[in-house]
Amino acid sequence: MIFPEDFVWGAATASYQIEGAVKEDGRGQSIWDTFSHTPGNVAGGDTGDVACDHYHRYRDDVGLMRELRLAAYRFSIAWPRIQPDGAGSINPRGLAFYDKLVDELLAAEISPYATLYHWDLPQGLEDLGGWTNRDTAYRFADYAQAVHDKLGDRVGDWATLNEPWVAAFLGYGNGVHAPGRRDPAAALRSAHHLLLGHGLAARRLRSGGARSIMLVVNSSPVLTPAQVNDPAAVPGEADAAVAHRIHTLLTRQFLDPAVHGTYPAEVLDAAARNGGTGHILDGDLGLINAPIDLVGVNYYNPCVVESGPGLPADAAWPGSEDVRFATADAPTTAMGWPIVPDGLSRLLVRLSQDYPRVGLMVTENGAAFEDVVEDGQVHDDQRVAYLDGHLREVHQAIEAGADLRGYLVWSLLDNFEWGEGYRRRFGIVHVDYATQTRVPKDSALWYRDVISRNGL
Repeated sequence: MIFPEDFVWGAATASYQIEGAVKEDGRGQSIWDTFSHTPGNVAGGDTGDVACDHYHRYRDDVGLMRELRLAAYRFSIAWPRIQPDGAGSINPRGLAFYDKLVDELLAAEISPYATLYHWDLPQGLEDLGGWTNRDTAYRFADYAQAVHDKLGDRVGDWATLNEPWVAAFLGYGNGVHAPGRRDPAAALRSAHHLLLGHGLAARRLRSGGARSIMLVVNSSPVLTPAQVNDPAAVPGEADAAVAHRIHTLLTRQFLDPAVHGTYPAEVLDAAARNGGTGHILDGDLGLINAPIDLVGVNYYNPCVVESGPGLPADAAWPGSEDVRFATADAPTTAMGWPIVPDGLSRLLVRLSQDYPRVGLMVTENGAAFEDVVEDGQVHDDQRVAYLDGHLREVHQAIEAGADLRGYLVWSLLDNFEWGEGYRRRFGIVHVDYATQTRVPKDSALWYRDVISRNGL
């Protein structure tokens, strides 16, 4: 089972999850610093203060990547390292870290894929309203240009945002992510301003000569319970209608404006009933509709729904009235997420059909399991099976015509898993947080062999 000759194999991480060094070299405070230090927000009271200490150990970590034969590494840049308060002068010491990281990657013949926003908004901007404040989008564009001015001579592949649905609706809707606000109207405003920031930043990147620009979304196939294990199952009219609406709120809310320059009617209706649409100004959709080259797809599990007449909207889903969020009949990971590999092929094929003008890249896919170190090894057979099953579906999607350019496993390292703290391990490399010792798991060695043969 061989992949295309130019298929890109790699791994992904995010700044707050691995870097640590939160008070070094002029870094400012982020909303995740504030959120994680607030009691009750994160399991075990964990914070990203140290995380994987990647800030000091990046050379060793790039050495691990080289040993695993990764061709690409997707990392995110911490906005508070570049502009401690989110605006104004640039912190040269913060940029210097990424400058050195990029040089180290290139020396190891690993292509850097830089993500500009993976949720660590400077606290100074949140104090002014965060993503509910339209001005944040313009500050994001300034920040993007400053980073590209420094790294753009060596980094050609850029992602503007990572999972704007999560940033908006878990951060401002149900409050389980930073900044911890619970306001559906604020969530919808934030989603629009995130998109505006994406469009403004993409234009700055393009004018600076960026080779490839990507928007990364957490997309899932939205299925009824019957469809989880039977793709041919035909849902009833009511179930089909709610599945369509949730797919629109999850995926089309972001990709339709970015790729087509339009908002779906369901999104405008949800906004009209939750604070109004006054934040969507004339000309915004034209700014958001900046040409992109790729859609990054982060896939972990399907979204399962069915009709639930009379149910109120879920706090994370403004516009989801009369929808019951159901469970899938499938094995689960340590996160409790159902394992449905063919959900990935179904998703990739649909996205290629709906957005044929842009290519696709799987920018995150992976699983948390209860890993145990035994005699200096981690035998994570469940993760190997998970990755193998999903990569077979990736191959099937390509065979079915999906324009898929690469696959980046989540994650290179065990790390700070947001509200779950350090109790969930997604890495293909085990991290002992007390000693910072790295141990490649069996899944890392298996993945190395997949890359070597360019197939399964």
